[in-house]
Amino acid sequence: MGSLSLFPPQASTTAGEVDALYMFVITISVIMTVLIFFCVFYFAVKYRRRSPDERPKPIHGSVPLEIAWSVIPFGIMLVMFAWGTELYYKNYTPPANTLDVFVTGKQWMWKVQYPDGQREINELHVPTGRPVKLTLASEDAIHSFYVPAFRIKHDVVPGQYETLWFQATTPGRYHIFCAEYCGTGHAAMGGWVTVMDPAAYETWLAGGGSGASMKDQGEKLFTQYGCVTCHLMDTKGRCPSLRNVFGKPVQLDDGRVVTADESYVRESILNPNAKIVAGYKRDVMPVFQGQISEESLLQLIVYIKSLSNAEAPQTAAAAGNTAAKGSTK
Repeated sequence: MGSLSLFPPQASTTAGEVDALYMFVITISVIMTVLIFFCVFYFAVKYRRRSPDERPKPIHGSVPLEIAWSVIPFGIMLVMFAWGTELYYKNYTPPANTLDVFVTGKQWMWKVQYPDGQREINELHVPTGRPVKLTLASEDAIHSFYVPAFRIKHDVVPGQYETLWFQATTPGRYHIFCAEYCGTGHAAMGGWVTVMDPAAYETWLAGGGSGASMKDQGEKLFTQYGCVTCHLMDTKGRCPSLRNVFGKPVQLDDGRVVTADESYVRESILNPNAKIVAGYKRDVMPVFQGQISEESLLQLIVYIKSLSNAEAPQTAAAAGNTAAKGSTK
């Protein structure tokens, strides 16, 4: 029987930092609560009225005391703010060369896609010692992807993509929860993260492939939906070329400049007239809203990303091989 613990196990590189901030906030809260109640009871006894005709002496206050009880709490709050802000940006800014995994929330399950073609439902396999970036999407309601052992939680909002990253440190199986009420089956919407050492992860990858990678599936969809007839690769077509576009600034016809990221590509597929590239006409590309699933959209985005000269995201197999090599050094 395991020992009683107030916190889940720490199984990621940031879990200890999150717990340290949390314990700091709890400690300050306990100290301030005890101090306030002590002062309330102390002054209630010390300055109680001892007789009906007693008149208290006037108190003119103390400027240094008032400054102290204003500045000290304010300084403590600033420490919490700065510490929390630094940790927030660290946790929501993925490092380079991450293992990219795509997670779609749907009532009531988590559907997982890996770049090499593996798919899972309510299961996520990752190696130790390797940063993993999750691209989160929802097909219906608001969900919230939550892994207590990693101290990560992020709302998954329909109509947009969210990113989240972690680096697992300890092999084992850890719960995934949906932390946002999403309907009658909310309580059953869970799963498991299986953290494996690099060698075991490589073995799992070798036996779990489905054949076509997300890039290949996206390329197939790109042809199936007729995108190749207008988005020509080497010459100017009726629609902008998608070669070397992802991650780059795009000039729009209204003068704005936007970055061609996942959200921009998604919006351009579902609602092409939302942002028109300068030099191109409206109402040329059909609207695909309601015709393409979130999983297919993610496959198209992976394919479009592969058309850019920027370094392609590392595949799951490559990440496993790299981690395995690193473990032998």
